[in-house]
Amino acid sequence: MHEKDRHRVILSAVQDRSLVTVVDLCSLTGASEATVRRDINTLDQQKRLRRVRGGAEALTTKPFVGLAGRPFSVNETMNMAEKQAIAAAAVELCEDGEPIIINGGTTTFQMVHPLASRRLQVFTNSFPIADHLLKNTTNTVMVSGGIVYREQNIILSPFDNDVTRNFYAKRMFMGASGIGPLGLMEQDPLLIQAEEKLIGQADELIVLVDSSKFKARSSLVLCPLDRIDTIITDDGIDDRTANMLDAADVTLIVVPSGATQKEGVA
Repeated sequence: MHEKDRHRVILSAVQDRSLVTVVDLCSLTGASEATVRRDINTLDQQKRLRRVRGGAEALTTKPFVGLAGRPFSVNETMNMAEKQAIAAAAVELCEDGEPIIINGGTTTFQMVHPLASRRLQVFTNSFPIADHLLKNTTNTVMVSGGIVYREQNIILSPFDNDVTRNFYAKRMFMGASGIGPLGLMEQDPLLIQAEEKLIGQADELIVLVDSSKFKARSSLVLCPLDRIDTIITDDGIDDRTANMLDAADVTLIVVPSGATQKEGVA
């Protein structure tokens, strides 16, 4: 991640959570502690945040709290070829006329381009996915109700009586912050709450993640591996991870980076 992008992530994190530790910022940026400390010093000198012992804090506090994690604008620049190949493979699983759910995320967003030639019923909580599909495709689009979180470009509601409960989907497509032996992981409790509702509305759960996500970890587990029907990833996945998914009876689709697709069941 370039310095400018790291600074954006750091400023977003301290503004959303007021006080953020160096360890948290290392996780968000993928940078070393030494690099993060230099970034904090630079931003402190620019009077864009306040350096404190072990981390950084915002100069002013927003009345509205955002979600944990990197902003959409930063994530969408990472592993782009892999995300495009994964998304293309995901759309190949769909039949015209089917109802599907596409959860917000930068990998799932790449589904909008191959969906331009399809005609499905799409429910999404992603503002950019809904906007693109409405403007550039003939798919039917339904969006969830709630608050638009600007940094992640996602719509979430804390209430049970939103429109989510009224939509049935053949398949749900979603990304994740990380995947490990305990299951699918996310970084924010509100995301967990919203995604659990969506998962409950679909017959099949299909997870779209580039291979770097198998090394990422979070403190929150959304669901166990055996709840996932299919994982689509790139050819950077290692044998140990593939064996872990096989033991959980998860179908694995491995797509060559930047290519069309290649399927194999691990």
